[in-house]
Amino acid sequence: MRQAIMTEPGKIEFRSVPEPTIGKDEILLRIKRIGVCGSDIHVNHGKHPFTSYPVVQGHEFSAVVEAVGEDVSIVKPGMKATARPQIVCGKCRPCRRGDYNICDELKVEGFQAPGCAQDLFVTTKDKIVPLPDSMTFDQGALVEPASVATHSTLRAGDLAGKNVVVLGAATIGNLVAQVARCRGAKKVLIRNRSSDFRLDIAKKCGIPDTSSSRRETLAEASQRVFGDEGFDVAFEAAGAEATINDAIHTIQKGGTIVVIAVFTKDPRIDMAVAGNNELSIIGTLMYKHEDYKKAVELIASGEVITEPLITKHFPFEQYSEAYKFIDDNSDKYLKVMIDLR
Repeated sequence: MRQAIMTEPGKIEFRSVPEPTIGKDEILLRIKRIGVCGSDIHVNHGKHPFTSYPVVQGHEFSAVVEAVGEDVSIVKPGMKATARPQIVCGKCRPCRRGDYNICDELKVEGFQAPGCAQDLFVTTKDKIVPLPDSMTFDQGALVEPASVATHSTLRAGDLAGKNVVVLGAATIGNLVAQVARCRGAKKVLIRNRSSDFRLDIAKKCGIPDTSSSRRETLAEASQRVFGDEGFDVAFEAAGAEATINDAIHTIQKGGTIVVIAVFTKDPRIDMAVAGNNELSIIGTLMYKHEDYKKAVELIASGEVITEPLITKHFPFEQYSEAYKFIDDNSDKYLKVMIDLR
């Protein structure tokens, strides 16, 4: 079977490797779509802090079940499915209390373990997530980033009736804004540093209140959208020092800031204001199984809109060209999909 392996930053080689076999609690998947995410791009540029080379990428995906082990009953051959990419120890304190997404020995397929950039891929029954027949393969590949959104919005607590700002309008920011709306936020403002393209996509996904930092400050945008109420919750999905400090300086006293983005450089943040205003700055990492199931529910129901997010498809053989397209188009894309036949 075909396998794409990144041997060093920016270099992908294609190899022919033996088809994998499965054990009694495993599932063999025929990969159909792979989504390229921001963390994958960091790997391509050699800037991901927790990835070494060579690495087989691919952690956002949809597939068809090819075969199942004798102890697997949750899916059957021919069904659509996706799966969580987390490999956890099950023994550390976070795992024992159910927080396996922050396992002390966490490995993520596509980063610290081989991902799904190949024709056939093996996962286990505890990680498999069935998809309804009504979902497209594109939608299925967006379950993983939507799960980031479902988990991070839970980290902020109850959003019902609250004003929310999302800083960063790429795929994750867009999905966070959508899920916040689904969780009952009173108003959601999404803001981007430079791309009107991404703000236009947000509007197509049902987020009408947008802001560009080229045209107004966050304080001005907050006054325009929320008035004197201001905002109670902010999600930092841009990974920029200026952005998180904007949130710290502008959010209502006692507010909550959830940091989603992977920061490639250590930011200096205004802890004096954070302390003085009793702000809660919360980290979030990935998701749990229930977040995956919630993401499937929201996408399948149409509450989370995915079609406008997909900018371009590339065949598997053009994996490198997909990264070139991303680099060349900067803020003029959202989700790039890799198609496998």
